[in-house]
Amino acid sequence: MGFLEKLLESQRKHFEKGGKLEKFYPLFEAKETFLFTPSTTTSGRVHVRDAINLKRVMIIVVVALLPTIFFGSWNVGYQHFLAQGQSTGLAENILYGLKQICPIIFVSYAVGGIWEVIFAVIRKHEINEGFLVTGILFPLTLPPTMPLWMVAVSISFGVVIGKEVFGGTGMNVLNPALTARAFAFFAYPAAMSGDSIWIALQNVGDKVVDGFSGATALGVAASAPRGNPVTQALQASGFSLEKLFYGVVPGSIGETSTLCCLIGAAILILTGIGRWRIMVACVLGVYIGATLMNFVASPSLPAIYGLPFQWHLVLGGFAFGAVFMATDPVSAAATAMGQWIYGTLIGILVVLIRVANPAYPEGMMLAILFMNVFAPTIDHFIVKAHAKRRLVRA
Repeated sequence: MGFLEKLLESQRKHFEKGGKLEKFYPLFEAKETFLFTPSTTTSGRVHVRDAINLKRVMIIVVVALLPTIFFGSWNVGYQHFLAQGQSTGLAENILYGLKQICPIIFVSYAVGGIWEVIFAVIRKHEINEGFLVTGILFPLTLPPTMPLWMVAVSISFGVVIGKEVFGGTGMNVLNPALTARAFAFFAYPAAMSGDSIWIALQNVGDKVVDGFSGATALGVAASAPRGNPVTQALQASGFSLEKLFYGVVPGSIGETSTLCCLIGAAILILTGIGRWRIMVACVLGVYIGATLMNFVASPSLPAIYGLPFQWHLVLGGFAFGAVFMATDPVSAAATAMGQWIYGTLIGILVVLIRVANPAYPEGMMLAILFMNVFAPTIDHFIVKAHAKRRLVRA
């Protein structure tokens, strides 16, 4: 590493102002950020020194995502072989899953990274580490059968429209990964919804065993017959509360396991990176929303109105969204009280979208994006109220 550092440092003069490669300085500077400690550091007694910087924050988030990545790899393989009627071991499931999801992750990082470099060169600023998280969050919200060209187009939309048009990392109003996911859902609905996409059956000769369905639990809940308990329909389709909590069900790569999301939440909270208020508030919001829907439930309304609170927590991408998406430090509310309001409204909206819109049973993505737009307004009124109280005391 010492030799590499000296070699790269000897080329610095060509990339600095006045050098023949001056316009590519962001690319040169990126090696210090990703490989070494930057050479330009603060000095003197007037500076606050902290071991946490943007790079370390992003790396901790990626570490917190590892449980969902590893479990997602196993589950993709497990669902594949289960649909074929085969019983395989841990290694076979993981290897098949990695074969399916690694190309998706690689395309997401490669294409998104190219856009990051292009905008950094044009604007003549440093390449930020924010894409370390966006590049892995987006693939985890996709089904394992997503065509790679669709991944490339969607992440391009998420990075350019969701972030760069607002000024880049730290300036975005919407969560870039969710923006990319929303684009993929509305632009390529056939590839993002339906029974067949949740199981990677792409080889010629693959045959789904009789009685096996790739439908997600939310799809089953949304289509449950009226007049019957929705939990009965879920259990009849093989979706028990325990199974949904562990995540051994068809679904997006990283969203199925509530347990793995809770492990990631613990890592983020213990390291001081995650915003626990938002996570707790999302759960509180779901409780409020589910209680209201249960209260108005009747045989004349869709059965999903009667879905109990605890089932909403383990269905779909709620846990993943509450832990990794809603807590985005840029697009979420920043004030303490604002975080409680922001998270609670997300939870209520999730239930409303799932229950009131049978055509779109998963509501976490839209709920978070909707509240991303209102987060600055929430903070504005909270800060204004604080200032008003202080003026009275003054």
